[in-house]
Amino acid sequence: MSDYYDFFATTAKGMEPFLAQELSAMGAESVEESRSGVLFRGPLEMAYRACLWSRIANRILLPLKTFAAPDPDRLYGGVRSIHWSDHLRTTDTLAVDFSSSYSKITHTHFGALKVKDAIVDQFRTLQGSRPSVDPVRPHLRINVYLHEDQATVSIDLSGESLHRRGYRQEGAPAPLKENLAAAILMHSQWPQSSVDGGAFLDPMCGSGTLPIEAGWMLTQRAPGLQRDYYGFLGWQGHVPVLWKRLQQEARDRIVRNLKNLPKIVGYDTDFRMVHTALGHVEKAGLRGIVHIEKKELSNCEPIASAGVFVVNPPYGERLGETEELKPLYKNLGDTLKQKFKGWQGYIFTGSPELSKVIGLKAASRLVLFNGPIECRLLKYDLY
Repeated sequence: MSDYYDFFATTAKGMEPFLAQELSAMGAESVEESRSGVLFRGPLEMAYRACLWSRIANRILLPLKTFAAPDPDRLYGGVRSIHWSDHLRTTDTLAVDFSSSYSKITHTHFGALKVKDAIVDQFRTLQGSRPSVDPVRPHLRINVYLHEDQATVSIDLSGESLHRRGYRQEGAPAPLKENLAAAILMHSQWPQSSVDGGAFLDPMCGSGTLPIEAGWMLTQRAPGLQRDYYGFLGWQGHVPVLWKRLQQEARDRIVRNLKNLPKIVGYDTDFRMVHTALGHVEKAGLRGIVHIEKKELSNCEPIASAGVFVVNPPYGERLGETEELKPLYKNLGDTLKQKFKGWQGYIFTGSPELSKVIGLKAASRLVLFNGPIECRLLKYDLY
């Protein structure tokens, strides 16, 4: 294999421009936006950096081969033609993620089984034994994407979605994934605002995702530094010395001088959410940097003369909830208008109807998807 590789970073629809910008800033070459992801080139170090530093990506894939797979036999043959002993040992575990669009093979579970069979049959034939399957944390996760009967087989270097930063408690509710929160913050110009001394406020912070992501941006903490699992760690092509160097570089970059840092504050009315958010802040290493407090929206006051106000209120997805939420949205608009002059206001919502109740004219609208829900990030200039 050559020193330079083609990689593909996946992300949610609408977040591709942020991911392309991020990868270019890291030094990736031939960066090109695609649907739900970004193509880029570089040495293996570039992929490791993307796994460690990308706030926007879901997964970093290393494509091995693309071939025609109009039927199960061609899929099996194409996968079996790859030299799997370059990537995996018989004593290792594997998992297969299979997705299909506009192709004759539509059943993803069947496709994944066919790919797995091709790999283990090759090992059994050549070495007399085979790797076993671990769907949760395998040594090697293989990604197969079948589009218009063309199969692309890749190694998933991330292993599991990169939005899992390692600070969230199991079972804690998260209306926003961490990488979606990061995209919202990038669009809100929070990194630049913090350099200029602007504060950050989320008056409905829930489990703390937006304030924590804001805190990690402020202190230049790599979002992948606390993760204990990556797909490349069990891959035969892994270079441990390179990975350890990049981890140490990331630790050295963390801003540890807390003097004169702008304020980052999150409020919530639910004591249980405040308790959960405080636990997340502690685990994220942001004690003394991110402040979480129980407070009603109507009692919110500016914490500085200027800053970024970002909120992700409930959308009213269930029948009858929209009417119940209208007073909340009106309260948000009134709070911004009456108290936060000189700030930038951002409201992220999946309800066009509720956004009309805010009572302020949006300066801009950005479409982003929260799972399957098409949402708008509404910007308000508060002169």
